Amino acid sequence: MTIDTLCHLLESLDRKAGTFLFRAGDQGDAMYLIERGKVRICVQATDGRQMTLAELDRGDFFGEMALLDGQRRSADALVAEDARLAVLSREHFLSFMQSTPKVALEMLTALANRLRRTDELLRHSATRNVNVEEAAHLTLADRAADRIAEFGGSWKFIIFEIGLFLSWMLLNTWLLYDKVFDPYPYVFLNLVLGIICGLQAPIIMMSQNRQSHKDRLRADLDYQLNLKNELALQEILERLKILEREYLQLTSDKRPE
Repeated sequence: MTIDTLCHLLESLDRKAGTFLFRAGDQGDAMYLIERGKVRICVQATDGRQMTLAELDRGDFFGEMALLDGQRRSADALVAEDARLAVLSREHFLSFMQSTPKVALEMLTALANRLRRTDELLRHSATRNVNVEEAAHLTLADRAADRIAEFGGSWKFIIFEIGLFLSWMLLNTWLLYDKVFDPYPYVFLNLVLGIICGLQAPIIMMSQNRQSHKDRLRADLDYQLNLKNELALQEILERLKILEREYLQLTSDKRPE
């Protein structure tokens, strides 16, 4: 089967912007080649956001994954700009792949490139989701604890304490003379410092515990992403093995006896 023969198997399809060619979960019965216009491939994230995996334009193809593995569609295909598409049915697609292994390998290369872009997108998205999810559950007390912990671990706090010590000693040693309220050895100052330390320690621990929770959440998301990558890589390798077997079988059948 030649490329010219394939052109006769394609059907033309026009779609307006804003319409869906297919939705995630639909049965995969065709793949598409964009002649003009743009198509957005997107999925629904677990937090309800619409996440764009790729935006395709003239010359790009999509919808081949469901044809290769026989599974249902894994994403939505939304027409972003009035488009004309060439449609190839599953039956014609499979016969063409079997008769033209070189095109099949090029298609696998394109799939691998898309997978890398998707992995990069998911990695950044996971990083953002950790912060967004954590911020969504913060209470007023949590935010106050973070601010206090941030201030308590800064040079501003050290300078503030030095200024407090010096001012306290000046007031109770020279400036107030016989009206001092905390004479040397500044017992009341020690009491104030003890109260500050006693309150500051658990507040800082609260902030550290929340940071530990965020780290665990990030580690969990990293694990899920790595697992997804591993499964996707295994799937690509399986498809490559299938194409390799079909190619070897095809070349052996064409050898002259």
